[in-house]
Amino acid sequence: MRSLYVRIYVTVVAVLALFALGSGWLLQRQLDEQRARAEVAVRERIEAWGELLQRSLPPADASVAEQEAGLREWSQRMRLPMALDDAQGQRIAASENFLRREAAAPEFVSRLRAVPFEDGRTLWVPRIGQLRLGAQPRPPGVAPPWLGGPRGWTDGIGLVALLVALFFAVALGAWPVVRRLTRRLESLKQGVEAFGAGALHQRVAEDGRDEVAAVGASFNRAAGRIEALLRSHQSLLANASHELRSPLARLKMAVAMLEDAAPAQRTALRQEIDTNIGELDALVEEVLLASRLDASTPMDLHQPVALLAVAAEEAARTGALVEGQDLQVKGDERLLRRAVRNLLENAQRYGGDEVHVQVHSRDGRVEVQVCDRGPGVPEAQRERIFEPFFRLPGHAERAGGVGLGLSLVRQIAQRHGGQVHCEPREGGGSRFVLALPVG
Repeated sequence: MRSLYVRIYVTVVAVLALFALGSGWLLQRQLDEQRARAEVAVRERIEAWGELLQRSLPPADASVAEQEAGLREWSQRMRLPMALDDAQGQRIAASENFLRREAAAPEFVSRLRAVPFEDGRTLWVPRIGQLRLGAQPRPPGVAPPWLGGPRGWTDGIGLVALLVALFFAVALGAWPVVRRLTRRLESLKQGVEAFGAGALHQRVAEDGRDEVAAVGASFNRAAGRIEALLRSHQSLLANASHELRSPLARLKMAVAMLEDAAPAQRTALRQEIDTNIGELDALVEEVLLASRLDASTPMDLHQPVALLAVAAEEAARTGALVEGQDLQVKGDERLLRRAVRNLLENAQRYGGDEVHVQVHSRDGRVEVQVCDRGPGVPEAQRERIFEPFFRLPGHAERAGGVGLGLSLVRQIAQRHGGQVHCEPREGGGSRFVLALPVG
């Protein structure tokens, strides 16, 4: 039984069978106890009747007619079949209902109870469990309720039939429920296997509100994050491979020319080699940092960081002007410093020497605004410039760079629960706004 639905169904059916057997045993035990109590009660009742009839019926020395009349009178009063024998076992009298039942069912005589009198006579009445005082007479040939054997057998058959019907009803009702549950689990299993085989777009159904639907929703969220992460890494690797070709080609050419170059040219070639090595080093560093941020590795983002001081230190390297409030945020100082540095270098590279930095609070957030007077960014490309390796047309040849700086700024901002965007600056140029939660 490797299938889950078979195990669940067999478990349900087995528990149901045990419940039916246990219920039948308890019910039978209760019926036996009731019959035992009824037997005691009827025995006591018959003994009381025997004493009453012994005192009420005519004595043994009375005539047969008197004894028969008295017996029938008490049989009508008590609505009980009766027969009376003398001390020698000869039948003295019998009630009409006794004679009718004897004629309808000859085995009725074998189910009688003897109540001996002190004068030697014997009174015959139905056995214990056969008495139903006040019952209406039944037609001939119909089994009366005071026949103990057939009634007990009928009760047992009825109980067994009820339990069997209950068993099959629950078994049939449990099958579609169990099968639907396990079918959804099988669908989830197939989706997970397909995703593991490389179908990153694979998702599973989230129908329902139970635990299976919750597992499906969790899988879909995890699959979405994994797909986005793998797509990002693939794009990063492809773009990095492309960007590495240019400095490597220039480096290879410079090294090849270095041996045959004149002394005056060697200085320029060495400078070219150092520039290309620095570009490769910066590219590798930015790729590693982008990969680290994409991998969602745990980071300590609870350090207090004074943004005005960080902006002032980074602006001193580029000659930018800084003003604003001394505000703090919670985060990783090294990452936030890298974000501010990338914004300043981007502004200096594409926006000229007039770079201005402002640090202030607005709408419950701390904003770092880096403003320049460059040509600006077209509105259609203000979001794309934050994509990895994206550069405005014509800027790569003129300003250099690999197109990872602004992408890292966005990743750092998102890691700190913030965001970054680009907007036009009044009077020309661009304004990059890094907004972070207040620490």
